[in-house]
Amino acid sequence: MSDFDLDLRAVEEHIDDELELEGELVLGILDGTTTPEEWLEAISSGNVLVLRVDGDVNDLASGFARDVKESGGNLVHFRGFLIVTPPGVGVNTDRL
Repeated sequence: MSDFDLDLRAVEEHIDDELELEGELVLGILDGTTTPEEWLEAISSGNVLVLRVDGDVNDLASGFARDVKESGGNLVHFRGFLIVTPPGVGVNTDRL
């Protein structure tokens, strides 16, 4: 046996910290009636947005898309919906 020392309690505490996610899945409509600031606040609170796009997605998301991307978040336009995630929450598109 080697002199390998592993403190499993410390590891478990660290894993619990890493897995604590805050926020919700927020469903909405991206049609220009909600301000970009409101969407940014929702994202900065740790929420994932699933927004039905009612209009031109590039125009409607222009007020918050750059800020989301620069902060490390993700935006994915898929089948009429815009999925927006905060930093640390990825979007896996491998099965598309």
